Amino acid sequence: MNNAPGCASGVRAMNNAKRLLEKAAAGERLTLDEGVEIYRNADLLDLGRAAGLIRKRIHPENRVTFVIDRNINYTNICSSRCKFCAFYRDPGHPEAYVISKAELFGKIEETLAAGGTGVLIQGGLNPDLGLDYFLDMLRSVKSRYDIHIHSFSPPEVVHMAEKSGLTAGEVIGRLKDAGLDSLPGGGAEILADRVRELISPAKISWRRWMEVMREAHRRGMKTTATMMFGHVETAEERVLHMVRVREVQDETGGFTAFIPWSFQPGNTRLGGSPATGADYLRTLSLARIMLDNVPNIQASWVTQGAKLAQVALAFGANDFGSTMLEENVVRAAGVTYRVPLEEIVRCIRDAGFRPVQRTNLYQVVREY
Repeated sequence: MNNAPGCASGVRAMNNAKRLLEKAAAGERLTLDEGVEIYRNADLLDLGRAAGLIRKRIHPENRVTFVIDRNINYTNICSSRCKFCAFYRDPGHPEAYVISKAELFGKIEETLAAGGTGVLIQGGLNPDLGLDYFLDMLRSVKSRYDIHIHSFSPPEVVHMAEKSGLTAGEVIGRLKDAGLDSLPGGGAEILADRVRELISPAKISWRRWMEVMREAHRRGMKTTATMMFGHVETAEERVLHMVRVREVQDETGGFTAFIPWSFQPGNTRLGGSPATGADYLRTLSLARIMLDNVPNIQASWVTQGAKLAQVALAFGANDFGSTMLEENVVRAAGVTYRVPLEEIVRCIRDAGFRPVQRTNLYQVVREY
């Protein structure tokens, strides 16, 4: 008898969450508070079903896309020293490096030989590398190879701006002129300064991150948006992150995709436990529901493995990400999933979808 009021309120919460899911599936936008409510109270399968309906409305062709590309880290030296990162090294550390042009060119040639169409070049905030280093890198690559360069997250752009005395917008313009094609969404973590102060106090604020993205969009460049969740953020902050991306997308239309991935605590100063598979699916489904204006939601086999990424295709995801011929940052945290091209194609087929290779800008390269 003592449990009756609690049970009744739980039933009411689930029923209200179900009503909100029906509202979202019908094409109506949910508010921040409504997003928090369905994250907390909706049945996981109901959440996934609603996200799947929205995915089908946006992508009725029953395709799941992926890109053949490579993550190239030009340096692991970083002054930001984020607590969640196991990849960075301080200057002078025996494992610290900056890759040579010969190494960079070799990695690009291997990517092209594997049928790749792009590279994601990122690194730490290396105090010894100025804007000229990056302009020279871009020009050198573009003069030799026909490849899409999807590179330099907002913290890197701001770092270049501070070292050069230019604005972030001016830096983006120069990078674009030198051959940069699009920007990745790295460095977003959670777009709430309370969280950023706890996990990456030396990194740019969420407003600065977003202003870099706005500048890129103003200059005709597309970008992605990411979210690293499952550490110190609250449910409200997780949903707020999505709402902030949605608000800027309303202004600019410049985000091609949203990529949520779970924090990997191994070898990090932050520590903790990784998010469960159920929490990953709940968050990914919520992203598809809340981000009604972002066309693509990407599954993260890099942190979840191929099986859960395959399940994610029934929970709102329409993209399987990258074959990622090379990946170093998540691996440094002790997570080493590898999924070759043939396995990606098989996972997509077995989930009932048609596999399609795409470019970084979501143009079709090949249907399987």
